[in-house]
Amino acid sequence: MLENPNDRWPNEIRLTDNGHVLKIRFGDGASYNLSAEYLRVMSPSAEVQGHRREDRITIGGKRQCAIIGIDPVGTYAVRLTFDDMHATGIFTWDYLYELGSHFPGKWAAYEAELKAKGLSRDRPGQA
Repeated sequence: MLENPNDRWPNEIRLTDNGHVLKIRFGDGASYNLSAEYLRVMSPSAEVQGHRREDRITIGGKRQCAIIGIDPVGTYAVRLTFDDMHATGIFTWDYLYELGSHFPGKWAAYEAELKAKGLSRDRPGQA
């Protein structure tokens, strides 16, 4: 059975907690509260992800970051602007769904990367 394309179409996107949380609800009923920190460190931008997997950087010091802008990109995504002025990531509906549905594993991997690279959620730095 093919997946209904409307299942991963957002019914609601809302900033809460003074821009520290992005609430997103999808057509299939899935709802996620994604922290600005999580979205910032998982930004799909080339600046964060690189052009190859081995180019990906780990960013620390974003625990207190906030989203200050949400701009539509066509009908398939949004561009988030963070208070550190990072605004080059285009978050597709599928990517936001993936970030929400795979949060526990992705977050654990991020925290492990921070530890392995001597970085902190509270101290700016990247590696």
